[in-house]
Amino acid sequence: MALTILEGSTFCICDDLGDIGMGDNSGFFARDTRFLSSLILLVDGRRPLLLSSSKVDYFSAVFYLRNPIANGLPPDALLIRRDRFVGDAMQDRIVLENALREPIAFELELALGADFADIFLVKEHDFALGRPRDAPPLPPPAAARWREEGRELVFEDASEFGAVTRVVFAEPGEAVRASVRYRVELEPRGRRELGVDVYPSARERPMTAHLTGRRFGEELAHVRESLAAWQLRIPQLRASWDPLVHAFGQSVADLASLRMRSTDGVANLPAAGMPWFMTVFGRDTIITSLQTLLFGPELARGALTALAELQASEDDPAIDAEPGKIVHEVRDGKTAAAWFRRYYGTVDATPLYLILLSEVWRWTDDRVLVRDLREPALRALEWIDRHADRNGDGFIDYERRTERGLENQSWKDSFDSQRFADGSFARPPVAPCEAQGYVYDAKRRVAELARAVWRDRDLADRLDGEAEELRRRFDDAYWVDRRGGYYALALDGEGRRVDSLCSNIGHLLWSGIVPEERVDAVVDRLMGEELWSGWGVRTMSAADAGYNPLAYHNGTVWPHDNSLIAWGLARHGRWPEAQRVARRMVEAAGHFGWQLPEVFAGLPRSECPFPIVYPTSARPQAWASGAPVLLLRVLLGLEPNPALHTLESAAPPELPSWIGDVRLKGVPAFDASWDVAVSDRRVSVERHG
Repeated sequence: MALTILEGSTFCICDDLGDIGMGDNSGFFARDTRFLSSLILLVDGRRPLLLSSSKVDYFSAVFYLRNPIANGLPPDALLIRRDRFVGDAMQDRIVLENALREPIAFELELALGADFADIFLVKEHDFALGRPRDAPPLPPPAAARWREEGRELVFEDASEFGAVTRVVFAEPGEAVRASVRYRVELEPRGRRELGVDVYPSARERPMTAHLTGRRFGEELAHVRESLAAWQLRIPQLRASWDPLVHAFGQSVADLASLRMRSTDGVANLPAAGMPWFMTVFGRDTIITSLQTLLFGPELARGALTALAELQASEDDPAIDAEPGKIVHEVRDGKTAAAWFRRYYGTVDATPLYLILLSEVWRWTDDRVLVRDLREPALRALEWIDRHADRNGDGFIDYERRTERGLENQSWKDSFDSQRFADGSFARPPVAPCEAQGYVYDAKRRVAELARAVWRDRDLADRLDGEAEELRRRFDDAYWVDRRGGYYALALDGEGRRVDSLCSNIGHLLWSGIVPEERVDAVVDRLMGEELWSGWGVRTMSAADAGYNPLAYHNGTVWPHDNSLIAWGLARHGRWPEAQRVARRMVEAAGHFGWQLPEVFAGLPRSECPFPIVYPTSARPQAWASGAPVLLLRVLLGLEPNPALHTLESAAPPELPSWIGDVRLKGVPAFDASWDVAVSDRRVSVERHG
């Protein structure tokens, strides 16, 4: 069983004994590179036997083992405890204890290796995730050399990347190639501890001196303090509905684990997901920040600042960049050399950036931030107006300009996601429906910022006019007058409606682009049996030819997708439907140990009594972790009022009985703290700071 521990963009995947190298994708990773591909513990030449192992926190794990039957050691003579911590480095502490009333002696060996494979190549060699038979070979094991009389083992990457892995042992042992051996003798009930620290570094970015030689627990204490500070800053939840408490608590821990430093090393922002997306993703980072504004603006401000720094300034077809465009993905290390260091192939991150800027202002009235980010916002608007419409039909669309880029550049970015109802594929440029909604919402919101903060009424009036015109043209171009009426998934390069019925129509409710007279039809399609699985809204209708309940974007259920749909339903006062989505999604979390996966199967609940995880689903994944937080906000109807500097509830006068009693203490808004409660099925909001 694979076990993963992480801190920001540094992580370890190992087996339940704590060993690395016994699985296709195991390793110690940093900067999108595998710095350790093997770390195997042996007792008298054989692997120990498992007693039990588990994560303690997202950044630490403990493994309890016993000796194998070898070389005269009797059963259960030796108890082994491996404590592992991941921070800037990986630290192991191995505790050996004699369980007998007589002395024992044995040889302990640690066998190590490093191949410095980039993370995409590792993924391709995993049968569950890639295509091992077609993948290029993994790099050969790196040369190892010993320093300081057997106390430090160094692996050096022979490629131009020039990575270095330093393995520092607390006490010297017998150095044998890439292994270290200790002759251990323990008195009755005696014990001995060994420490191993693994430091990743690159030629252009060596490890700083203060990290090397750090004792086990020093950085662990620092990370625990960081987690404790995070937990104290966010609202505290108590509720009689236990699933909500468990799902919310898991989200808090997962989002803490995914926090990473921005390019300036100061701001926190969420990485996209574990294990292959531990980096900045424009769309994922923005949506996670939107979902979690209930926690306060820290993550959102970090995301806005970092993404402004990464905003494209030039037209570069090789990375699908145009001036003003918000980045899709940032990679580091060898992965950057294998693919792109920065890649801009996303149609929706740019309008979503403007939506996030507006939403932060609505929660904080932070005029300084809005003024500071005025130029990035205006550049984003210019990209929408000048570069995002490739065929001149008035709708933003995408078509890759580099053969190495993504074929589909909406949130449904798999190669087969843009399909007509008959199963045929849309040809580019493709104009996704939800992206038009994002642009509509972005222009409405920036018009509000222009009036209230920038004092530019001409800009505000122009944006309002453009938004209203887009709304009219969108309805004419995308509405499909069949199956009860719905909006097409997209327009293809010939202007044809890509007429499959998909969950994207729920994003249109969230954006506000749907005319009031269309809302009932859209809601009926979302909650009808073709899209509604019983656990959530499917990505594609079961009546469409492309539907497959296990296809990544063509029939599965995505928690983040459903959280935005619930937000859209609530925006239009469709509370029973919004509550239904929230309830089933929170209940689904219980079948995954309260950690919602990135995606799960769209099989109907009537036939499958529990949701089934998608085989390669990322966990933890940022916008899946953010879903329970946004769903709690939806259930409570919480909306900021920037005009009055108040936090208010738009929830209906009477909530369903299953929600029970709720107390959410310490919601930050407008430099104050707010307590939200549900009692006798009614929501109350009270300011106390």
